Amino acid sequence: MHRSTLARHAVGTCAALLLFGAAVDAPLTLATPAEAAQGPELSPLARANALLATLSFDQKIAIALGDFASVANLGIPALSFDDGPNGVRADGTTAFPSAQALASTFDRQLATAYGQAVGAEARGKGFNAWLAPAMDIARTPLAGRQPENQGEDPFLVGHTVAAEVSGVKTQHVIATLKHYVGNNQEYQRFGFNIGPGPRGPAINDIVDERALQEIYEAPFRIGVQVGGADAAMCSYNRVNGEQTCESPSLLGTLKNDWGFNGYVIPDFGFAVRDVLAATNAGVDVPALGGPGGRTAAMFTSGQVSASRLDDIVRRTLFAMFDSGVFNHPLPAPAAAVSTPAHLDLATRIAESSMVLLKNEHAALPLSTGRVRSIAVIGPSGQDAIFVNGGSASVPLNPGAAITPLAGITSRAGAQVNVHVAQGSLGDVALPTLVPAAVLTPSTGAGAGLLATYWNNGDLSGSPALTRVEPGVDLSAPPAGVSRQLWSARWSGTLTPPDSGLYRFSVLSAGLVHLSIDNRVVASGYREATQFLGGPQYPIQASVRLRAGQPVAIQIDYSSKAQLFGAQIHLAWQPPSASLIEPAVDAARSSDVAIVLVNGAQGEGMDRSTLALAGDQNQLIESVAAVNKRTIVVVNTGGPVLMPWLGRVDAVVQAWYPGQQFGTALAAVLFGDVDPGGRLPVTFPASDDQGPAPPSQPDRYPGVNGDEHYAEGIDVGYRWYDQFHQQPLFPFGFGLSYARFRFSDLDLSLDRDDGSVRASVRVTNVSERRGSSVAELYLASPPAAHEPPQQLKGYARTVLGPGESQRVSFQLNRSDLAYFDSATNSFVVANGHYTISVGTSSRDLDTHQSFEIGERDAR
Repeated sequence: MHRSTLARHAVGTCAALLLFGAAVDAPLTLATPAEAAQGPELSPLARANALLATLSFDQKIAIALGDFASVANLGIPALSFDDGPNGVRADGTTAFPSAQALASTFDRQLATAYGQAVGAEARGKGFNAWLAPAMDIARTPLAGRQPENQGEDPFLVGHTVAAEVSGVKTQHVIATLKHYVGNNQEYQRFGFNIGPGPRGPAINDIVDERALQEIYEAPFRIGVQVGGADAAMCSYNRVNGEQTCESPSLLGTLKNDWGFNGYVIPDFGFAVRDVLAATNAGVDVPALGGPGGRTAAMFTSGQVSASRLDDIVRRTLFAMFDSGVFNHPLPAPAAAVSTPAHLDLATRIAESSMVLLKNEHAALPLSTGRVRSIAVIGPSGQDAIFVNGGSASVPLNPGAAITPLAGITSRAGAQVNVHVAQGSLGDVALPTLVPAAVLTPSTGAGAGLLATYWNNGDLSGSPALTRVEPGVDLSAPPAGVSRQLWSARWSGTLTPPDSGLYRFSVLSAGLVHLSIDNRVVASGYREATQFLGGPQYPIQASVRLRAGQPVAIQIDYSSKAQLFGAQIHLAWQPPSASLIEPAVDAARSSDVAIVLVNGAQGEGMDRSTLALAGDQNQLIESVAAVNKRTIVVVNTGGPVLMPWLGRVDAVVQAWYPGQQFGTALAAVLFGDVDPGGRLPVTFPASDDQGPAPPSQPDRYPGVNGDEHYAEGIDVGYRWYDQFHQQPLFPFGFGLSYARFRFSDLDLSLDRDDGSVRASVRVTNVSERRGSSVAELYLASPPAAHEPPQQLKGYARTVLGPGESQRVSFQLNRSDLAYFDSATNSFVVANGHYTISVGTSSRDLDTHQSFEIGERDAR
């Protein structure tokens, strides 16, 4: 075919042939659309362009509407989505440790292996697009979804995610970076229910450009540029007034500034309010299945330009080619895809993520030669929390989870007596409703509480219904009250039958405030009582009361936060039902007491305090009073307060360790492995510490829908360093059973590319094999106006007694640069830089400095 003949064919076909580099004068057979993109020498982008050029207008629209069935005959596969990021949310998969636990390993190799395993399981279940990893910065430790994210530091988050993504791609699965961007809390994440029609506006993050670029967007940039991510999910919230999925500037940064060629997909449901605006702003795949309100008329009418349509299709095809989805069809879904190798990996991640926070008097590791009896106290069986709630929860196959009790008992062996005591129910909804007999309404006759209902969400105006009820136990509003939106108040007095510690739990979907004796003792935001298979989300309180002395009780409730149906249930545990005394007896008669405590956390809720729920603090204090060798295992999604820290010998932070919890915990407690975890988040010493404490509601959770990120770039440990706050435990902290020394820090500056190479010698100076994480922090010159120091490198080593190893780091110009708001770009300041290496943000052993002059900084 001569080029003059070729010229008369469609421009798209010609472009596809030219991309192959074919001799235009040679006889050619026009390729089918699928064949047009199969050139092995072509890049994924070139292949996407080649295939795009063969498509008709209608075929392009079908792809833009998520209608892959209409183009299946062209060889284009359908996108099949499933949730993460703690595994694959499907039956028959492995319940891995939480994503935050993975970040706690400070281990890129484990993160890559995790990505490979999850990618394999996703494919095995028939999914080629994994809706993970999550990488929302832990701005506040109260955020419900902190466990499924990777911590507070953008460098650690970004590089953990990049390793995950690279692993997932080896299995020909698309990894989706989420949630872009500023999705740092659940409270009002997609607005409150305001009655019939759409929900109200989502929470609005008011954040400056520098903080966006350096803190919140930075992990996504690393995920794209280092990990090669092919998809990103825009979030529910607003940023500076715009829905993230409808913001040309936010999506433009992702697509135009970072070399991201993949597609953007919105979070489920409420992330897009204006479909046309989102399409033009940069949302490519319209929804997690289906058109998401997008119509063909938007393209045929010119509301969406032809070039934007091509961009949508090109990006979708690029993701398929770059990840290998296009050329590797999915197998038939299998019933079970978890393998022994994956279970072994889950165990290794859990072992490497557990953080030894305290270890005095050689309490750990346990030795079966010296320990003859162990008391295992707390939720240690099937009632232990293995995974968090929400879209990150992974179903636990029946009998698959190894409980802490089973793991400890198995490892201890027959020669050690294991005494089991419940001690506390932990963070669960209590089983007994508050009885009417102890309640007196504020007005009206009979036993119970005065219930007042409104047909709105804010307890205002004239009530719709007032009556005396025996308690608070509703799965739906009563007749005569709006099912769409309602609020209620129950008021009266409670007369305790006994003196002592009373536990209260409110299991609700909505907003709740519980007051006892005219003091708010518990409050919370809950979209559901339980979210997609995770643990229940009760709101807890513990109050000491005197027998026969009435106290005021009031419960205020609003359904405007609920998502799946409004409900509320008030339960209690009186002192007579306490489980602490039997636990004390078990601890008193044992050589060692291991107390497990927990906290339920996940999507659809935020915590209101860092205090352990219910009577768990009292349990620890009571056990520690009778057994000097008390070891506390903290099974929570994030930091907790530890008022008992000085009275126990050892503390292990276990996060949510997944289904291999018991095996991993026993290996750490008995010293079969070194506790390998380091804190990916700062542990505050009080609720009032940190950049966004609840005592400043304009910073968290927001006032009138606006939340001010007034701390700027001083997030996490940066805040503690900048304002000289002393945390309970600093970022990066974690003890080992071995001891290490860092020495001989060496630096070299490459003045051609602006990079800095550093190396440090790590030496095991103990008689035990152990793991160490060398953390490198950079202090920038004053001209950069950066925080006092920032993590810019980390390296894990495992060394035997007396062994030594030199570990290396490389800092690129991007690691040295700060975002200059005046020029709207990243620049490197000239001046004096200091590199420090140590074991946490507050424990830095060795330092070296270097200078960057005006010529170097350009």
